[in-house]
Amino acid sequence: MKEWIEVLLRTVGLFIVVFATIKIIGNNTISKISSFRLVSYIIIAIVTALLSADVIKNISLGLLVLGVWILFPLGFEYLSLRSKGIHDLLYGKEKVLIKQGKVMEDKLKQARMTGEELLSELRSKNAFFMADVEFAIMEANGEINVLLKSDKLPITSKAMGQKIAPAHEPQTVILDGNIIHEGLMNLAFNEKWLYQQLEQAGVALENVFIGQADSTGELYIDTFDDTVQLPQPTVKELLYANLEKSHSDLLNYSLETKNQLAKSMYEQDALKLEAVRKKLEPYLLR
Repeated sequence: MKEWIEVLLRTVGLFIVVFATIKIIGNNTISKISSFRLVSYIIIAIVTALLSADVIKNISLGLLVLGVWILFPLGFEYLSLRSKGIHDLLYGKEKVLIKQGKVMEDKLKQARMTGEELLSELRSKNAFFMADVEFAIMEANGEINVLLKSDKLPITSKAMGQKIAPAHEPQTVILDGNIIHEGLMNLAFNEKWLYQQLEQAGVALENVFIGQADSTGELYIDTFDDTVQLPQPTVKELLYANLEKSHSDLLNYSLETKNQLAKSMYEQDALKLEAVRKKLEPYLLR
């Protein structure tokens, strides 16, 4: 067999083995990979490259080394699932760097971090003032997670007792002046609707760089010409305003009429419309 064919077959075979190994061990991103896994991957890559290039002449010994570096990580992975002690030994343990607003200097030294590095990490988490931080924990992969003090947390709809409609994935319907029909189909819209929206915005299709729409029918447009000022989508706001106006009109009609039957009808319709408005409010006012 020719040498290049042998190298090719050996490389393809080793590629399949390494690919399967990575899938079994886990293909985390570099930022989240543990040092144990990183070393294992590096050794496996080096041994595989040497075997592929025929630098290791004794292929049996090379495969033995490769097998050890494949089976050992798998074995330790299994043991780490059974024992927290082994898991912490292999992958490390989280460290509390800030507790109840106080910096844990001993944990900071264990993490081999300086005060400047800690402040930099906090800023990356939008915590620019140390006094705002309640807890800061360094995870085993080195990432730092921050919990702000309760009075510094952003206000949520739950805290205010308001219901908010679930967010739906927006769809790209225009890209580089071309209609993306798949996006329109996902939203159950058609080209006619899209052209109507563009006409209302006063912009031609070929002048649109990106167009995104959501399930409520609001269309966001970004044009090639950044100097063009486009109106903001107000479909939901207009619908909510119309519901409020209709409710107010019904109440006025009930007050103005002297016919008791009509008055009762207007009042009942106003109550029904108010109930509809309250149900739709989380969807229309976000």
